[in-house]
Amino acid sequence: MNALSPSTLSWSILQPGVGDIAGDQYLAATPATVLWGRLPCETDAPVLTIAPGQTVTVDTISHEGILPDQGQDPLAYFTGHGVPVEAVLTDAIEVAATSPRDVEHDGPHVVTGPVFVTDAEPGDLLKITVEKLEPRVPYGVISNRHGKGALVGELPRNPGNVSVFCPVEERDGVLVGTLPVTEGGARVVDFPLAPFLGTMGVAVSGGERPHSVPPGAHGGNIDIKLLTEGAVLYLPVQVAGALAYVGDPHFAQGDGEVALTALEASLRATLRFDVLKKDAALAAFGEVAGPLVRTDDYLVPTGLDKDLNVAMRNCVRAAIDLIQARWGLDEHLAYAYLSAATDFDISQVVDIVTGVHARIREADFAKVEHD
Repeated sequence: MNALSPSTLSWSILQPGVGDIAGDQYLAATPATVLWGRLPCETDAPVLTIAPGQTVTVDTISHEGILPDQGQDPLAYFTGHGVPVEAVLTDAIEVAATSPRDVEHDGPHVVTGPVFVTDAEPGDLLKITVEKLEPRVPYGVISNRHGKGALVGELPRNPGNVSVFCPVEERDGVLVGTLPVTEGGARVVDFPLAPFLGTMGVAVSGGERPHSVPPGAHGGNIDIKLLTEGAVLYLPVQVAGALAYVGDPHFAQGDGEVALTALEASLRATLRFDVLKKDAALAAFGEVAGPLVRTDDYLVPTGLDKDLNVAMRNCVRAAIDLIQARWGLDEHLAYAYLSAATDFDISQVVDIVTGVHARIREADFAKVEHD
């Protein structure tokens, strides 16, 4: 048993509706407001309608601890790791018990939504600003399962599935995830939390719900760890109202997410939804074909493909196009700049479709005149 420490047990557990609700509206995670293993499509009815500029506080549920190979009983799973009954999320228990999912064909992720944003139309960009992210519980799980991860065929070793329970503690004023050196030992390894939502997306056109694992132009499971508080995600709107959704909450992740999952744990997210109309979007960024992130320091275009080499090339092309559209550089000069000054990071290599993102430092172009 991995009992939680006294400091961890003193945490406030953010059960549904409990605690601060910072947004203009609140969206709980219930069997009626979540999808498990699939993402919304055009024919899905919205669970909430908002105007551009409004904020929504959304409860998200981690899939870790509720999956069939973990018993599909979060109460038993987490109490088995020393978590008190009252510290297990009741919405996770309800979703695990009642939400339909095709285990063989659906993904693992739980997403909350979709949210209809009025005035959002195909050709526009949906702008999602991450205003606040709060851990709902003081623990999470890191998994290497089903023969997946960067070392396919090598790890995990028999018996085949490894899920590592990971309590969170406050040490020297910083929230950290904790691990032992050997199984069952003292938790002397720690690493800082940097919460973000691994899945943020818009609905695809048509009547077929996408699998929750591979990301795409719609966003989805992009797993870009830069999407912490204050960051912005732009997504090309595919259908009227955008039909936005979020999920796959993370407490921390290393670029690559090599074992299969990061430190997965439930978050309460307060998000602002705005619409950048087509003409304004083109003037600001050019043609945006996939997820685009903005932080205080960087513009972050993305590249996606099943082949990591192709994903890298797609990201380089997206970065060149962005620099040309926003700052007017000649193509060969944009390419040269990227080679000299931009880091291309591997978002993840474990989601069927791999991801690369580029960190373009906006301050480097401060002297360039642009609209």
